[in-house]
Amino acid sequence: MTNASSQNAVRVGIAGLGTVGSALARLLLTRSDALTAEGTPALQLTAVSARDASRDRGVDLSAQTFHGDPVALATDESVDVVVELIGGEEGPAKDLVEAALSAGKPVVTANKALLAAHGLALAELAERQGASLLYEAAVAGGIPAIRALRDAVPGQTVSRVSGILNGTCNYILTRMEREGAAFDDVLADAQALGYAEADPTFDVDGFDTAHKLAILTSLAFGTEVEAQDMYIEGIRAITPEDMQAAKELGFRIKLLGVAQATETGIEQRVHPTMLPASSLLAQVNGVLNAVAVDTDLLGEIVLSGPGAGGDATAASVLADLQDVARGAAPKPLRLPRDTLRRYQRARMRTHEGGYYIRLSVVDQPGAFAAIAQQMAKQGISLQSIVQRRQAADDGPVTHQPVIIITHETLEQSVRDAMDAIVADGFVNAAPQIIRIER
Repeated sequence: MTNASSQNAVRVGIAGLGTVGSALARLLLTRSDALTAEGTPALQLTAVSARDASRDRGVDLSAQTFHGDPVALATDESVDVVVELIGGEEGPAKDLVEAALSAGKPVVTANKALLAAHGLALAELAERQGASLLYEAAVAGGIPAIRALRDAVPGQTVSRVSGILNGTCNYILTRMEREGAAFDDVLADAQALGYAEADPTFDVDGFDTAHKLAILTSLAFGTEVEAQDMYIEGIRAITPEDMQAAKELGFRIKLLGVAQATETGIEQRVHPTMLPASSLLAQVNGVLNAVAVDTDLLGEIVLSGPGAGGDATAASVLADLQDVARGAAPKPLRLPRDTLRRYQRARMRTHEGGYYIRLSVVDQPGAFAAIAQQMAKQGISLQSIVQRRQAADDGPVTHQPVIIITHETLEQSVRDAMDAIVADGFVNAAPQIIRIER
């Protein structure tokens, strides 16, 4: 075993002993030799903080100093580097990180909400105090996405970053596709299995993906972190009918986060997307995550793996801790804080691409002609239009589902056409619109 009491050991304090914190503590206590590369100081767990000291976490922490107040851990003289795994963008997590950085101590965190809300201020504090702020585990769990953008991209021009960044949504969509099940039914199963929270809003409405995308955007394009000023759409409206249509058309539906450089700024968006079934991202199923980066020298880089879970996320935290032990001190946002460009949001309605549109069309003469006319007025070229005639069990059919696939067109044109079609009274439900990425 490595001599953990060595004067060269880097002493670690962990705040937050949930699934990830407990997994990290176990790794630090049981894999000392395996985790210490030759010539690298050992990582020694010396202190922990949690709300309940008596809770069984599957690891013996009796030899570590316990702090009920996480800020006290930041100022503990026996702690060289602080790991924040509390979560949340305000309160104890923010107080702890600020206290540790102010004391000049390196911080490792998995807290995407904190970084999305306060990343700029924390980066500035870290640089001013000469302290590292590392957060590989904050995006895509065990996938080294942050490291790839921080270490592999410099000197290259990034045109686009995209990814499947939320395992809960990917699990739900995968089950819906494979089983033809409804969203509410799969969500209930996901909650029972622990893949979804009792209140799933943060995941299924796209906010978790948005926080992660904001961090990737800053690293990729050298901009300030901006999680509020982006287009966000979740997966609640996806139906089995959409899944079946996607399959028949050669697509799969995924919740995608996309950041893309345009002439008007950075187009940052989160929404359900139809991907060709043969594409790499479309092959990422279940709770797995993936990140794709498009660069001018390397082309497309795709990283895929477990996006959550105790061991996977703890492994990413551990990689950051090893960087601290080696003395690595990258800028928190890759570039110095004072050189980051202000984030300028591209006009979302200028997005150009193909679209899947599902309409519930009133079954009356002239309806299809009126719809086609409104699409033509906006200059929208149709790749295909399919009417799915259905029989009613309890009376005459009053409406028919119609699926339209467009060629590449402007989003503003699609939205204007749909507004006009709804105003004409030829549909009896809001149109379902899903972007197509080819």
